Amino acid sequence: MKLRLALAFLVALCFWGCSRGVETKEAVRQGVVDYLSSRKDLSISSMQIDILSVDFRGNEAEATVSFRPKGGGEGMQIPYKLERKGDRWVVKARTGAGGGNPHGSMPMPESASGMGLPAGHPPISGKAPAQTKK
Repeated sequence: MKLRLALAFLVALCFWGCSRGVETKEAVRQGVVDYLSSRKDLSISSMQIDILSVDFRGNEAEATVSFRPKGGGEGMQIPYKLERKGDRWVVKARTGAGGGNPHGSMPMPESASGMGLPAGHPPISGKAPAQTKK
C-alpha cells in the first residue's frame, strides 16, 4: 500500500513538474518565433527577438516581445497574447480590426521611429492596410 501511494505521488509530481516547465520565457519565445516563421511577409533571421516580460494565467499568457535588428540598432516592443496548446504556446489572433493578424492595425510604436526594418519586412505606414474589394 505504501509503495502504491509513493508511486502515485511521484507520478503526480512528474505531471505537475512537466506542466510548469512550459511556463518559461523561452517557451513563450518559441511560440512567438513559430508564429512569425509561418508568415511569408517576414524574415525573422535578421531580428533579435527577446521576451521582456510574461504573465502566465493558467492556459493563457501575455508577453511583451522586443524586436531589434541583429547587430544592434533601435527596436520596438509588441504585446502578444498566447494560448497553451499541450506543451506549446501559440499566438492568439486578435479580434476586431486586425482580424486574424495578432499585429492588428497597430500603429508603429514611437520607440521604433527611425529604425531600419529587417530585410524582407513590408513597408509600415502606421495605418491599417487598405482593404481591396473582391
